[in-house]
Amino acid sequence: MNKLVKCLPAILFLQLFISACHTSDRDSNKTIFNLNLNDGLSSLDPAFARNQNALWMDNQIFNGLVEVDDSLRIRPCIAKSWDISTNGEQYTFHLRRDVYFHAAAQFKNGIGRRVVAADFAYSFGRLIDPSVGSSGSWIFSDKVCGKSGFIALDDSTFLIKLQQPFPPLLSLLTAQYCSVVPHEVVDFYGKDFRSHPVGTGPFRFKYWKEGEVLVLLKNEKYWEKDSTGHSMPYLDAVRATFIPDKQTAFMSFIKKDLDFFNGIDGSYRDDILTKSGHITQKYKGKFIMVIHPFLNTEYLGMLVDTNLPILKHSPLRFLKVRQAINYAIDKQKMMKYLRNNVGTPGYAGFIPRGMPGFDDKKVCGYNYNPEKASRLLAQAGFPNGKGMPEILLTTTTSYRDLIEYIQGELDRVGIKTRVEITQGASLRELISKNGVNFFRGSWTADYPDAENYLSVFYSKNKVPYGPNYTGFNCKQFDELFVKSYHVTNDSARYRLYQQMDNIIMQQSPVVILYYDKLVNLYQNNITGYSKNSLNLLELRRVKKSPPTP
Repeated sequence: MNKLVKCLPAILFLQLFISACHTSDRDSNKTIFNLNLNDGLSSLDPAFARNQNALWMDNQIFNGLVEVDDSLRIRPCIAKSWDISTNGEQYTFHLRRDVYFHAAAQFKNGIGRRVVAADFAYSFGRLIDPSVGSSGSWIFSDKVCGKSGFIALDDSTFLIKLQQPFPPLLSLLTAQYCSVVPHEVVDFYGKDFRSHPVGTGPFRFKYWKEGEVLVLLKNEKYWEKDSTGHSMPYLDAVRATFIPDKQTAFMSFIKKDLDFFNGIDGSYRDDILTKSGHITQKYKGKFIMVIHPFLNTEYLGMLVDTNLPILKHSPLRFLKVRQAINYAIDKQKMMKYLRNNVGTPGYAGFIPRGMPGFDDKKVCGYNYNPEKASRLLAQAGFPNGKGMPEILLTTTTSYRDLIEYIQGELDRVGIKTRVEITQGASLRELISKNGVNFFRGSWTADYPDAENYLSVFYSKNKVPYGPNYTGFNCKQFDELFVKSYHVTNDSARYRLYQQMDNIIMQQSPVVILYYDKLVNLYQNNITGYSKNSLNLLELRRVKKSPPTP
C-alpha cells in the first residue's frame, strides 16, 4: 500500500503529461511531435533494432560512433575523428569528451556519467554475446575474433581489430545496432532493458504502455548544437501511438492528431495520389508530402540450388525459364496502376536506386519483352508453356494485388502459377529454411553500402548461416565479393559491385520488381525534417510551430 502511495505522484504526472501531449499547441506551450507506429514495437534495446519502428525510436534515444547525413555520407557522431591502418584491419576512433548518458538511478547520484571507450567495447561485445541473442550479431560475428576485437586504449580512444579488411565498416557502424549503452543499466535490468532504455540521444525515455502510447522527453543535456550554437533538440517531447490500422491512422493525421505519417497503403492510395504519383486536388496544400528514393528492392526470389530436393521437379531450375519470367512482366504498367508510380521499375540489378554506386547504364537487367520470354520458354523445352508444371508463388496479404497482376502477366506467355497467401512471419520462416521455390521478397538497407545487398548472393551466406535465400552459388561472383573487401577506393569498389550485380542478373535467381520510394507526410507547421534514403526518422532538428487556425 505504501509503495502504491509513493507511485501515485509519478502516475499522475504521466497521465497529465500524456493528456497534454494529446492536446493541440493552441492548448499547450509544449511542442510535442505526434506519430503512429502501426506495426507495433517489441523492444527499445538497440541490440534488437531489426524493424523500422525500433530503428525510428532507437534513433531518438541513442547515438553511435558515426552517423549518416541525408546524402548518405558518413559523418562524426560520438567519434569526432578516426584513423584506418594501412592494411585496413584496424580502426581507431577518437571520442568526444562531452557526451553523457541520460540520468538513471543506476549511476552515482542518479546523474548520467560521461561516455568512455570502454562503453563501446561493452556495447559491441554484447552484440556478439550468444547469451544476449541479438538480432544484430551478424554486424561483427564474422569480422572480429570475439570480444577481443574491441579495445579501449584509454577513455577517449577506441580500437576495432578486424580479421580481414572490410571497407564498408564505417557505413556498417551507422546501424542502430551499434549504439552505445551503459553497462550499469543493462546489467541491472537484463532483458528488461528493452523497456528501460538509457542512451545519449536527443530524447530520453519516459513512459511506454505497450500497444498504447510511448513518450520520450527532450534531453536537456544533449551534447549536440546547431550551426548557430543553439542546443538541440528543439521539440519538447515525442509521443507515439500504436493504431494498427493504417487507414484509421491516416484519418488521425488528417484531423491533425498526428504530425507525421509514413507510407500510403493500397486501400486509400488513389484518394491521395494520382496515377502519375502526384498529390490529388482533394489534399493539395493540406499537408507536406515528401517522396524520396528508399533503399529497398522489391523482388521475386527463385530457389536455384539444384541440390535441394524441393527443386527437383521445379521448372525454376532452368536458367531460360527464370529469364523468361523476368522478360514477361510489364513493370511500367504495374507501377502506374498498382503503385501510383511510387517507386521505379526494376530494370537494373539488385542494388537499389539511391545507393552509392548505383548505375543503371552499367548494370543490365530485364525490360518488358513477352516475345523474348516466349522464345526462351520454347528453348527451355516448354513452347507456349506446354508441359511446364504449375509453379507455386507465395506472398502475403498486403501484396496480393501485385502478385495476382504478375500471375496474369506470366499466364500470357504460358507460365502457369498458383498464388498462395500466407502470414508474413510464416513466409519469412519458410524462406529462411529454403521451404519455398518462388516467393515475393524485399531487401531494405541496413547500412548505405551495396555490399549489404550483394551479401545476399554470397555462397557462404546460404541458409541457415546467412540471407542467401535463393541458394545462389557462383564461383566468379564469390571471388569478386571477397576481392571487394581489399579495395578501399570507393569508385573501384563500385565497379566490382556492378560486375557482381550483372552476374546476378545473368543468372536470374531474382526478378527485380521495383526500387521503392518513401512517402512521408508532415503537417504544414513542421519544419527541419530529414530526407534520407534509409528512411531514418530524424527529429533532433525538427521544429513545430503553432498550427494555423
